[in-house]
Amino acid sequence: MEWLARDPARRADPRHSLPAARTALVAAVGYDSPAPRTRERSASADAAAASGAVTGWISRYAWGDDYHNWLTRRLRKLARRIDEHVGQPVAGKLYVDAGPVMEKPLAERAGLGWIGKNACLISPELGSFVFLGVILLAVELPVDEPGVDRCGTCRACLDVCPTAAFPEPYVLDARRCISYLTIEHRGEIPAELEAGIGAHVFGCDLCQDVCPWNRRSPKSDDPHVMPRPGNESPDLEALLALDEEAFAARFVGSPVKRTKLAGLRRNAAIARANAERGGDAETPALGKLTDEPGPVS
Repeated sequence: MEWLARDPARRADPRHSLPAARTALVAAVGYDSPAPRTRERSASADAAAASGAVTGWISRYAWGDDYHNWLTRRLRKLARRIDEHVGQPVAGKLYVDAGPVMEKPLAERAGLGWIGKNACLISPELGSFVFLGVILLAVELPVDEPGVDRCGTCRACLDVCPTAAFPEPYVLDARRCISYLTIEHRGEIPAELEAGIGAHVFGCDLCQDVCPWNRRSPKSDDPHVMPRPGNESPDLEALLALDEEAFAARFVGSPVKRTKLAGLRRNAAIARANAERGGDAETPALGKLTDEPGPVS
């Protein structure tokens, strides 16, 4: 992840990317589908085990199509509508998690929500299962009030992490984060973290699953976020048997391609070993959730 340290000035000030920028328009799109959360996977895992299969778990955001592609297309349509509204082409630059723009701080300043203790952007309307996109515009538009932190005294996300990736609230140690380890990390995963990875083969949603603000997040019926067959709780042996051609075919247009075949097979091997040890083909204990969204005291 050394690339994050490159061009700090461009990341700190979007005008380094577009000198004429006057406004940042930030969009949040919910992707919480009606399918089960991680804490509910035990039922599907039990059903698979009854037939002799051992299954893993893929992060919710990667169940469907790659958001970089379809969200970019939607933001381009929005940019064209802005041109029509202004009455002339407006210089702009568009980003969907693919450039030196800090989407979460901009989303917070734009009033979409706040950055929670789990380092995710939390929207009071949508929860934290959201994709973010930014359009930098060379025109001044009315701005919204910044988001206000409403995490209160809740620390559910901090306590649930199996690999202790949160040294303190609002601070994430990526070197211990299951999402980083199973997606971005290349090479072997530190042995002391393998048990905590449990059944995860691509990403992790635990710190979002327990967030009270996700208790009633609206469920999307967008076909782009609907789970592809086998993408929620994939058979581990089937993943281990993939070759490059089969991997490319199964995950075409999917975020899962990010980890590459070697990474996915590594993760599946760890998940299988955890299941064989009896450590965690199931989900870690997630603690008690509050009935209502909002600060927990």
